[in-house]
Amino acid sequence: MLNLSFPNYEFRLKEINQKRFIFDEIRKKYIELTPEEWVRQNCVKFLINEKKFKKNLISIEKKIQLNNTTKRFDILVHDINGGCILLVECKAPNIKINQESFDQILRYNQEVNAEFLMVTNGIIHYYCRINNDQRNIEFLKEIPVNK
Repeated sequence: MLNLSFPNYEFRLKEINQKRFIFDEIRKKYIELTPEEWVRQNCVKFLINEKKFKKNLISIEKKIQLNNTTKRFDILVHDINGGCILLVECKAPNIKINQESFDQILRYNQEVNAEFLMVTNGIIHYYCRINNDQRNIEFLKEIPVNK
């Protein structure tokens, strides 16, 4: 797979009927290895290894309801009380991150109400903090390490 701008991580891979699969340690099963899944799995490892989020507080591809339609977020990190810390939108490396990407994660965040947002295509990462008091979005150089 394509090199991304995450550290290099070890993954469990297998091939079935000429399709590649990657083991998802959050969902505890093999998932077909698409370019977007490669970004998602690298991002999960980044959140666990570099940002120190606990695996058991991470959700992947869960359904949410938006205006009578069902959508799926990519990654959501909870705090120990069940609140939402970080919402992540992953795109395939060949997808340009644009205003539509930010609009999408902001729509999803209306439902989950995370304090931090991350949009990534594995090459470029954008980090934001939602400031509900001042009703604005602050772009950050990185998301803080979990304490």
